[in-house]
Amino acid sequence: MRTGAPEINVVTAMAAANSSTWRIALVAVAVAVACPLVFHAATAWAMYSIWMRSDTFAHCLVVPPLALWLVWRARKRVMLITPRPGWLWLVPLSAAGVAWALGEFGNVNALSQFALVAMVVFCVPAVLGTPVAREIAFPLAFLFFAVPIGEFMLPQLMSWTADVTVLALRATGLPVYREGQNFSIPSGNWSVVEACSGVRYLMASVMAGTLYAYLNYRSLKRRLTFVAVSFVVPIVANWIRAYLIVLLGHYSNGKIAAGVDHLVYGWLFFGVVMVLLYWIGARWREDEVQHPNVVVSLPGPKTSSSIRLFSVALAAVAAVTGVWSFGSPAPAAFTVIAPERLPHVRAPAGWQTTEGAARYWRPTFRGASAEVRQVFERSGNTVAMYIAYYRDQSQERKLVSSTNSLVSSTDSVWSIGGSSSRDAQLGSITSMVRTSKLSSVSGERVTVWQWYWINGRVTSSDVRAKAYTAWSRLLGRGDDSAVVILYTLDAQRAESDAMLAAFAADAWPGIDTALNEVKNTR
Repeated sequence: MRTGAPEINVVTAMAAANSSTWRIALVAVAVAVACPLVFHAATAWAMYSIWMRSDTFAHCLVVPPLALWLVWRARKRVMLITPRPGWLWLVPLSAAGVAWALGEFGNVNALSQFALVAMVVFCVPAVLGTPVAREIAFPLAFLFFAVPIGEFMLPQLMSWTADVTVLALRATGLPVYREGQNFSIPSGNWSVVEACSGVRYLMASVMAGTLYAYLNYRSLKRRLTFVAVSFVVPIVANWIRAYLIVLLGHYSNGKIAAGVDHLVYGWLFFGVVMVLLYWIGARWREDEVQHPNVVVSLPGPKTSSSIRLFSVALAAVAAVTGVWSFGSPAPAAFTVIAPERLPHVRAPAGWQTTEGAARYWRPTFRGASAEVRQVFERSGNTVAMYIAYYRDQSQERKLVSSTNSLVSSTDSVWSIGGSSSRDAQLGSITSMVRTSKLSSVSGERVTVWQWYWINGRVTSSDVRAKAYTAWSRLLGRGDDSAVVILYTLDAQRAESDAMLAAFAADAWPGIDTALNEVKNTR
């Protein structure tokens, strides 16, 4: 083609020839995409509920509309391609369905939700074909930003924020005393909580930065560079924000940056930083290159017919999955009566049960089927034990959850000063346990040991606990699980870890026996 007009005429002719096929294809892909959303509506609703109640994932609300807008933006190029079903895409589509089932069995919300989005994404190339999906690959991939995942970064981000803020304050010349995420300066006490972690800024920045890079750059190198910068900048900006807020509070005697003001100032500071980032990024903007139109084969009668047949087949596959998920949400072994109470554990040799309850601290584990709390004493030293037992778990009540923790995010008294893992002797077995140091605003310090019991297996890992639970459910053995927590006041004995180690070795056989008794009583 030597002039623009003939080329436009050819493009128009091709688009017109494809229009009848595309009308059928759009109906087919709409039905295909709707199937997983309808049949797995509970998972979709769970995602939406998180978007609405969590400020951390509020940005997810705009992801689906933005993805649709990006597809609409590419419609002229897409209309030139003849849609043909991509049968091979049924393989990853089926794999996503299996992943969803595993997420449901293990009560892993993130896996179920990620798999649901994957099913929606894979339906598009399955119905329209790989060439079409290639043209809208970014909008399809962009949909994964709708999955509310990322809170696992909270502890690390909070720790980094506290580290940098304390270092900056000391470099400024202010004396700082730090205890975990709490620190004190001459003008008052400060604490790094979830809102100070910067995870909200980070999630929103990466999503917006990825979209900005796609719209403004053409080369992969520049796009990846900008996405990396949009990941690093909000983290550093949050450190600066935290440092400046403490300084404002210090030099104004608490009149500035107090209460909710520091959150408002934080968002204003973050907004200014992001505007500067995008302004600087615009200097390296690459205008979109108009690629020559590629002639594609025109549709024939068989194409339309195959799309109709394929849409029916895909709907049937989705219907079978949906019937299975609705008809058999859990094996019959799970629908059992939850225990009303846990038996008390007998005091191991050398220890005595005491009536004095250790009420100075209580872990936050919600939705447990049953709980037990006991205190044991030996030679004037006490060890408290807390066990929360779970059975017939669901997405709303389960053992391993972001809401179950040693210290609630809203706790104004206690904070976690540090966590690690270590080997421990539990009766005749050796296992890893999670150790934590807690501190209160009144100066009390508590050493905590924690591990999980999953249907007879012991682990301190959240991931392994989820995997063991899913595997047990798949085998039809139920999902009986428990968290075992031992703790003691540091003030009672300097070697608190040694005391907990001795108690764990002596008491675990009795604890394990009690848990197995409950498991075998249904």
